[in-house]
Order: sequence, then structure tokens, then C-alpha cells
Amino acid sequence: MSKKVCSLLSGGKDSTYALHKAVEFGYEISCIVSIKPIRKDSYMFHFPMVELTSLQTESMGLRKVHHILSLSGEKEKEVEELYYELSRIKKENDFNTLVIGGIASHYQLNRFKALAEKLSIDLFDPQWGANPEKYMYDLLDYNIHFIITQITTYGIPIEYLGIEINKEIIDRIIEFSKKYGFHAAFEGGEAETFVINAPLFRKGICIESYKKKISDFEYSLLLKNAYLCDNAKSTILNS
Repeated sequence: MSKKVCSLLSGGKDSTYALHKAVEFGYEISCIVSIKPIRKDSYMFHFPMVELTSLQTESMGLRKVHHILSLSGEKEKEVEELYYELSRIKKENDFNTLVIGGIASHYQLNRFKALAEKLSIDLFDPQWGANPEKYMYDLLDYNIHFIITQITTYGIPIEYLGIEINKEIIDRIIEFSKKYGFHAAFEGGEAETFVINAPLFRKGICIESYKKKISDFEYSLLLKNAYLCDNAKSTILNS
């Protein structure tokens, strides 16, 4: 039996990488689901720029099987809501495997395992347990081009917000993670990311945004414009 998968896509580096690995393993993409939680403190789902996943799926030629869901974002309730939504989608786009991009969060993994079991499907999480430092370099080697869209912890310089992450920046992020005690791959939500180009993308994504200070160590990008383009680029505008 062929593996037909439904891939959860937030737009960030981890879910994008997981989708690519599913294709590499020979799985057929039956559907892609992106979740925009109403509450911004969701325990399960990344939200910054999730609306731009429509550009990513358009670039991959998968827009027709892309579903953007609005869930409450309330602890535990959001998982139950996702179960009902996936049950509905499964009737339209049959799949037997759910793809996620978790690295180290047992809270999320346990709930996705229970969700998959309830749906009678398998769970595919290709980077689970990866060494976070090596994983960050692996993303670059895999040609996952991403920017940081939000910083929520002390120790990550605001200068890294909105620029494409390269090896030199990862070197520094790893140094800072050891000094300040945050997860080097941001698994604890210390920062959020968005992928502007990747191997499956037929076009890159160009983004124009402003930087917004939320607190002494919290910063976010405010989106002005985003569109498909030949050469992916993130531009920070003067406020």
C-alpha cells in the first residue's frame, strides 16, 4: 500500500523540512494542513506568518490540497479540534500518515501520537531526536532557506530578525544558546522562522516587513508584502 501523507505545515523550517523528507522517502502528498490558532500562546502550533503558507504551497504546486484551519489555540481543546478537522479532510483527501516536524517536544509528540492513533494512521517525524546544533547546519545543507520572524527569548540578537540565516549566524546562535540556555533549534519557541526557498519550491518568496519591539528581548516582524519571485529575498523596511 502506498503511503499517502497529510503534512502539517506552519511555514517554518521544521515542518518544511519534514515535508521534504516525506517526499524524499517516496510518500505521496495527499494534503497539507496549516493551522492559525486564535490564541497566540498555543502549546501546539506556530503562528507567525502562517498565512504565507499559501505562497509556499503555490510554489510547490500543491495549493489545491492545502487547507488553512483556524483553531482555538486553547490547551488540549486545540488537539481535539484538529482531530475533527483531519477526520473531515481525510474523507476528501485520503491519507494514512501524518507528517510533523517535531525535534524534542514530548508534549507535542505525545499528543500527535494519540491523534494519529485515534485516526488509525501512522505518524512520520523524520527529525525527532536530532542533535539541535547539527540539525541547524543540516537545514542549510538541504537548501532550506529561512528567516527568523519572531524572537521571544533573551540572547538572540535583533539583528538576526528578518535576514536569511547562514552558517555564520548559526555559529553565533549556537554560541548564544550555550551562554543563555535556549534551544539551539528554537524547539522551545525561543524564535519562529519562515522558509523563503527550498528544493521543492518552483519560485522563491520575497518578503517586505518592519521590525516591531514587543519587550526588552521580544521582537517580531510586521508583514507589509509577500509574493512569489525568482530570487527569494527578505527586505526590512524603515518604520
